[in-house]
Amino acid sequence: MTATAERGGPHVGALTPAQAAALEYVRSSAVIERPAALATIARHLAAAAVGDPPQRLLAAVERGRITVNFHPDRLCADGRSVASALAEDGVYRSQFVTGISNGGLTAYSGGDRDRWERRMFGGAYQRPEVTPADRPIYGGLNLLDHADGACPRFGSCHLRLRPAVLARATFCLGDSHLGPSVVGTADAFEAVLAGLLADVARTGVCLARAETDIASLARTLRDGQRTPSTVGRALDDYVEAQIHGVLDLACDVEELVVDPSFVGTATGGTLESVARRYGFPLRWHPGFALAVDEVDAEFRGPAIPVLAARLHREFARPGAPVDAALIGRGAVSLVTEPHRWADRGPAADTLQHLKQVWHVLVRFGTTHPG
Repeated sequence: MTATAERGGPHVGALTPAQAAALEYVRSSAVIERPAALATIARHLAAAAVGDPPQRLLAAVERGRITVNFHPDRLCADGRSVASALAEDGVYRSQFVTGISNGGLTAYSGGDRDRWERRMFGGAYQRPEVTPADRPIYGGLNLLDHADGACPRFGSCHLRLRPAVLARATFCLGDSHLGPSVVGTADAFEAVLAGLLADVARTGVCLARAETDIASLARTLRDGQRTPSTVGRALDDYVEAQIHGVLDLACDVEELVVDPSFVGTATGGTLESVARRYGFPLRWHPGFALAVDEVDAEFRGPAIPVLAARLHREFARPGAPVDAALIGRGAVSLVTEPHRWADRGPAADTLQHLKQVWHVLVRFGTTHPG
């Protein structure tokens, strides 16, 4: 499939049969749940003394943006960095093509990702004619416009997509690897909104924003009150988005948002060239930084401060913080210099620990000094 030249990428009608079937499978499931979900939304709004009808809040989805988080310095299976592949190819590719992931490495026939896509999309992507490039791309719906994207767990930088992409996306409340029952599309989002309101009523937290109540969330969604300078740190609390069809940089991307640890680096320069080449602005978000002796030992376990200290000792300047670029230098070394890490055991374990260093940084890091 070739993306159109029109801003917003391929129309829903330009999807492959498998992609269109996946989209319709989720939409049909969401439509079945619509009456009950609308009643739930109305009940939560009434209990919070919010006078808006559900439809007014549902319209906020049209103002939302899907973001796709990624680490730009990780190496793809072909040896290129993610940033270089974006620059050269002009498209963002799924784990089924790149062979890398900032979650689990299960994107192969019979793997965990393949199995949960089978359940979620009714077997659409298990058809014989489906290629790895046809598989969906994963991101999140950034309803609260967190500066670090909807899902920073999966990367220090993100692509902010144009509104037209919403029409060929599906959504679930929480991560799809958990087998979520709450799913939707942009035009059948009632069950997802009902689930969000139920979570807020139960926990007082919405999309990682604490001390939230239904009334304040309704105002934010209704009025479009955004705080784009504020990071959300949403490691686990997000509305996942699955984008069906090609994610073409020139057509589908509104903005590239980059961690400031890449200022003045080769990776940062490549990302700047991506923005220039494909015609969208590049913005730097506040970023995350931690002194090496402040890396938490409980959040992801005692091995993480030890690894952070090693990263800092071998790859950082004296006095520099632990940041996204430093973790990336370790991740690249793990691929290009495996002997350097042999004392730590299997490379897969070290890769997992590097991801967890990043999680600690997102959870506890302060604004990057730039």
